[in-house]
Amino acid sequence: MHIIIIGNGIAGITAARHIRKLSDHRITVISGETDHFYSRTALMYIYMGHMRYEDTKPYEDWFWEKNRIELLRAYVEKVETATKKLTFDDGKEMAYDKLIIACGSKPNKFGWPGQELDGVQGLYSFQDLEGMEYYSEDLQRAVIVGGGLIGLEMAEMFHSRHIPVTMLVRETSFWNRVMPAEESAMINRHMREHGIDLRLETELKEIWGEKGGRAKMVLTNKGEKIACQFVGLTVGVSPNIEFLRFGDIELGRGVLVDEYLKTNVPDVYAIGDCAELRAPKPGRRPIEAVWYTGRMMGETVAHTICGKPTKYDPGIWFNSAKFLDIEYQVYGTVLASPPENHLSVYWEHPDGRNSIRIVYERDGGHVIGFNLMGVRYRHEVCEKWLREKNHVEEVLQNLGLANFDPEFYKEYDEEVVKIYNRQTGKDLQLKRKRGLAGVLQFLKG
Repeated sequence: MHIIIIGNGIAGITAARHIRKLSDHRITVISGETDHFYSRTALMYIYMGHMRYEDTKPYEDWFWEKNRIELLRAYVEKVETATKKLTFDDGKEMAYDKLIIACGSKPNKFGWPGQELDGVQGLYSFQDLEGMEYYSEDLQRAVIVGGGLIGLEMAEMFHSRHIPVTMLVRETSFWNRVMPAEESAMINRHMREHGIDLRLETELKEIWGEKGGRAKMVLTNKGEKIACQFVGLTVGVSPNIEFLRFGDIELGRGVLVDEYLKTNVPDVYAIGDCAELRAPKPGRRPIEAVWYTGRMMGETVAHTICGKPTKYDPGIWFNSAKFLDIEYQVYGTVLASPPENHLSVYWEHPDGRNSIRIVYERDGGHVIGFNLMGVRYRHEVCEKWLREKNHVEEVLQNLGLANFDPEFYKEYDEEVVKIYNRQTGKDLQLKRKRGLAGVLQFLKG
């Protein structure tokens, strides 16, 4: 059986690796982006000089031949499901027995005048990194449109080379559709402390430049003109599925799949950023463009294709990122605008660069989420508390279990407990620390 995977990102490569572990099927991975799989989240570190491209490849180049995973550098133009055949941009064809679509995302464009000028792009692919490198040579100012994680990554990249950056964010506070107000305000302050020109409640109206040439200026919805030679479009991403538009595979915003990641067409599956679940789990989105969900989808679909049908279960929501030099982690449910039955204990360091938020249900008191800024908690400990619906007071008394490498990181457990006591009139006390042995015992219990 010949299994073809379109896309060599984390979802596609995880599928290939696990199919090889489970079978001797022929596997071909197709990508028009790069010859080999690399860590997409490390693109910024190449630009900043912390890593080389070869350092971002999790596997040596010989790995693929040794594991009998064929790599093909090509762009797929058409999928003919009736004949089980792919057509490439050079006219060549390839037949498949089973097909996995893992073609990822592309940066959004919303029809702004001038968006096709040179020096206007997003940050998703290796080619985007090359574009940033090319346009940085004589760059005097960059304007970044959008208030998300990719936009801030791009801002940090330019900032590392002392290139002035202006960010246009239409919301009243950075990422306030995702972050509670206090954490969002922390990011605003931190960006401005680093010299980033953050302009809130400001939208891009037009990009000006000579026709067929390079961007020279942007015009905002407030009538402001900002001279620049690069415009970063970071207003989210969309599934990269244009080549599927005129085929038989059913599409929504992405490739529609069931709980087994199957499409409406036999022997065709979709995973990763381009997959849209018809019936996502409660509280989860139909499309989740997150590294770890792509990895989970890849492993899940491998089992199904190799004769062990497995339902996709994303588990408890988790994400992590970095806002310049503030590390961020979220576990479970932490809403920007929580309902009345979501209460929280929120502690923030006086320096305004560290915070801990523990969210719990008013009725029942069980913990439902953790939001951490500049503080690191153990993933497996938080997940166990959430999965077992532990009471907030039990969690607070045992916060020491969650601290990550306390030898090197400060602990703020007492401050968090004091805030809860002030809110509730209780007199909770921290339980005795039990070290790594206690953590392991807790996880086994």
